[in-house]
Amino acid sequence: MIAARDSVLLIIDVQGKLAQIVHEPEKVVRNVAKLIKAAQVLDVPVLYTEQYPKGLGHTVEPLEKLLADGEPVEKTAFSCCGEEQFMERLRALKRNEVLVTGVETHVCVYQTANELLEYGYNVHLVADAVASRTEENRELGIRAIEKAGALLKSTEMVIFELLRVAEGEQFKAISKIIKED
Repeated sequence: MIAARDSVLLIIDVQGKLAQIVHEPEKVVRNVAKLIKAAQVLDVPVLYTEQYPKGLGHTVEPLEKLLADGEPVEKTAFSCCGEEQFMERLRALKRNEVLVTGVETHVCVYQTANELLEYGYNVHLVADAVASRTEENRELGIRAIEKAGALLKSTEMVIFELLRVAEGEQFKAISKIIKED
């Protein structure tokens, strides 16, 4: 079971042109937005990346608004771990549970998940918050990430696992987030 105090939410390359051409883009953005809002309620830090933003654009507007207090890590390597600034930020958090979301599942998400596992992090792939241009590539990426050792979870599984109890102000706030569509 993950705990909010040990976790970090990672959003990989949900940006501009790329986010518009993946399979079911609205679903991915909606689920990532729910995860960001829940992370904010539960004090889970959020890291996010942008793959070559000069060519692909910046993080999509609905997510960018939610992430206004943060700054993306720009990268050209497919794996986030290939960018030293990302690794510095991740290590500084001193959290071992990485909740992975983003695009594309079979490229940047896959390579990042594998390297995080190699570095000893526990990877939780939020399967309904990842996408690729084709559903086949998404499914292959998910299977490969799971085979490498990541745990597969859904947006709601992650949120309720972080929350743990159905009481108090956090529960009320999370209930509103879950009901959004």
